[in-house]
Amino acid sequence: MNLQIQTQSLSTHFPLPPFPPKPKFLQAKPKPSFKLWSSLSTVSVPPTKTSHKPFPAEVSRTIMELSSIGTLSTLAQDGWPLGVGVRFAVDAEGTPVLCLPQPSPDNRSTLHVQLDQCGLRTPQCTIQGSLTKPADATILRDSILKLIFDTDQTGIVDYNNFLNPTPIRFDSVWKKRFGEAADVDNLYTVDVQRVLQMEDLNEDGVWVTSSDYKNANPDPLRNSAEEIVNEINNNNREDVHRFCNVYVDLDFQVSEAKMIWVDRLGFDLRIYSPQKGVFDVRIPFPREVTDEKGAKSSFNGMSQLAWEVEKNFHAPDFEKVKQLKKIVYSGGR
Repeated sequence: MNLQIQTQSLSTHFPLPPFPPKPKFLQAKPKPSFKLWSSLSTVSVPPTKTSHKPFPAEVSRTIMELSSIGTLSTLAQDGWPLGVGVRFAVDAEGTPVLCLPQPSPDNRSTLHVQLDQCGLRTPQCTIQGSLTKPADATILRDSILKLIFDTDQTGIVDYNNFLNPTPIRFDSVWKKRFGEAADVDNLYTVDVQRVLQMEDLNEDGVWVTSSDYKNANPDPLRNSAEEIVNEINNNNREDVHRFCNVYVDLDFQVSEAKMIWVDRLGFDLRIYSPQKGVFDVRIPFPREVTDEKGAKSSFNGMSQLAWEVEKNFHAPDFEKVKQLKKIVYSGGR
């Protein structure tokens, strides 16, 4: 059960001896007080509105936005499934756009995409759908041909504009992602039917409907998440370790802790214990953030409070995170 408890400073009731402020965690203005929530981190179960982790549809949209290479699987002429590496871009609704010189005659397909999160986790999504020629490409070409054939030599038609018609919408999507124009004859989209989202390799997944996928928004921190995580893991290891001791209810000693990823609702840590093994834990932000500045501000506030609690300058009057996710650790991860 998720609990929401307002944190209050003891300084409003009891005078505290002066002490030097803790150095800033990240370059942002810290928040003096805030509320904390407990969090559940479960596998293959869609999060509720109070679980403080992104919905699978959001995660899938984020993976597709941050990636540009995947594995497209179709049925070959001999009936065997064939997977090939492809480049892709996505439009505003997450529709994959691909350039395929020789598409399969069977348009049923899957597009599997993975996202490496700082070498600690590999969330992934598999899109099931049909390979389709963009409708706007066909309409544009047919309209141009009709205009040309219906106009005689005295008509005012600028034929140079019609030599290489391209679908404006999807061509611009491709060019924005790769900096090159797409070949309209090889341009295809995947008509998304449903999406399988998995938190990591060798884990169960959650099916996402087409409408949920298209209506979801990619995470607002997606373009800065990796940089934030690397900065924290490289420069603020003591703070990450302190997060485990202060915000998580543990019955064992943590030998090492690393941040895996950060999103608008919180962040995930990978913690190591010689006695107990390896675990992931989800720690929520005091409140939802919308940009990098908000995330760094929340980190600063949480770091300051954790330091005060550790030094007994502040009572831990918040609910600690109790749910840990056991990780079957494999070599190289």
